[in-house]
Amino acid sequence: MERGRGPKDRRIEQHLTGVRPRHAVLTGAPGAGKTTLLDAAGAAGIRTSPELARELLRQPGGMALRETDPLLFAEAMLDAHLREYQRFSGEVQPVMFDRGFPDVVGFYDLTGQAIPLRLDQVCRTIRYHGPILRAAPWAEIYRQDAERIQTWEEAVESDRAIIAAWRRYGYDVIDLPLAGVEERLSVVRSLLQLPA
Repeated sequence: MERGRGPKDRRIEQHLTGVRPRHAVLTGAPGAGKTTLLDAAGAAGIRTSPELARELLRQPGGMALRETDPLLFAEAMLDAHLREYQRFSGEVQPVMFDRGFPDVVGFYDLTGQAIPLRLDQVCRTIRYHGPILRAAPWAEIYRQDAERIQTWEEAVESDRAIIAAWRRYGYDVIDLPLAGVEERLSVVRSLLQLPA
């Protein structure tokens, strides 16, 4: 192994040698800097898909739906992800998504409910073609707010379930560095083969 180069460096290089990626997906723990990175990517000219969970939660009755009928909330999330995937289906430039279909599987796993056949089929047949980027739990920046109601322990457990779901569907998940947004954005640009 070359000095100073670890497994993560090799995984990033593997993404740089194949077909140009069409998608990037930000996933991982709640409160780990995904929104900040998504906003920075958009400001830098990268096409982005919005944070769908927060959009649903901000709609009238959204928070109540998550609390009283989490499975219906999960179905609404799946429908929203399908619409976003379709919206960008003809896009030539890479698109960065905030979460994706396997995140919904992770949500079901956390509730202890069986994965619906429709969701499983979507995960198996509608694929993201590009890096899956994990923002790992980061205690120093984690803060609860009106929509992010999980405790720190629940955020860590959510991350564990979500990443397991992505791997279950055959995706290689790349950890983002626990670093500032500019360093993270540099990793995104490299993986999407975009100029600095």
